[in-house]
Amino acid sequence: MPLVRTAELVAAAYRAGSGIAAFNVITLEHAEAIVTGAERASAPIILQISENAVKFHHGQLEPIVAATSAVAARAEVDVAIHLDHIEDEKLLHASTDTAVTSIMFDASTLDYDANVAATRAAADWAHRRGLFLEAELGEVGGKDGAHAPGVRTDPDEAATFVAATGVDALAVAVGTSHAMATRTATPDFDLISKLREVVPVPLVLHGSSGVADNDLRKAVTAGITKINVGTILNVAYTAAVRSSLEDTAIIDPRKYLTPARAAIADTVARITGTIA
Repeated sequence: MPLVRTAELVAAAYRAGSGIAAFNVITLEHAEAIVTGAERASAPIILQISENAVKFHHGQLEPIVAATSAVAARAEVDVAIHLDHIEDEKLLHASTDTAVTSIMFDASTLDYDANVAATRAAADWAHRRGLFLEAELGEVGGKDGAHAPGVRTDPDEAATFVAATGVDALAVAVGTSHAMATRTATPDFDLISKLREVVPVPLVLHGSSGVADNDLRKAVTAGITKINVGTILNVAYTAAVRSSLEDTAIIDPRKYLTPARAAIADTVARITGTIA
């Protein structure tokens, strides 16, 4: 199937009150596995590439986007390409003339006024090029501190932020954290509902790897539209590699990457089936 635009997938999920999963791609194996899992679940997906993943690929955006989009273009389900947690404006601008149709521009570490100014400029730039722009308000940081009420997104401030910046989607801090290898985070469902009532654009849950499947479904019911998943894929991938390499005679990467790819596909199929 041809690639589709992120805006179409998010809008369809938003109207239906369902979720659309966005999975982090680090290597070609990730992209292949994610698409396989989505096909098994017969669900559309977003393949997203973070600024950190681009840094891993020697700071070059084009090769990883080209590989990811080549896999996506052959998928049997709808797939869009997204850039995640982009802080570098040069990298933002490098998305022009690629298969990328949406960007999460992250100025959340700045104070509120600076975040508004930087995000407004990024949104204006993106919209002139027909790109969908996501931003973040609140702190969806690492495990330390992000569960404290003081760093969560305030509904009134969120509504003001969206109006001031013109963003197309908003990542909100509701009790999840990035890089959690255990699924022990519980989102604040009441806060999600309050945000959904006052914020006129789709809400995004970052740090979803730390949330159990049932709670991801509850988050969607409460008002989340886009579910970002990364770490849990790497947990499955690495566990499969470790298991394979218990056989010390294995030296061919295909021998341990094949089960690793299958482990990611299983995880993707389960999550997409849960939130769709």
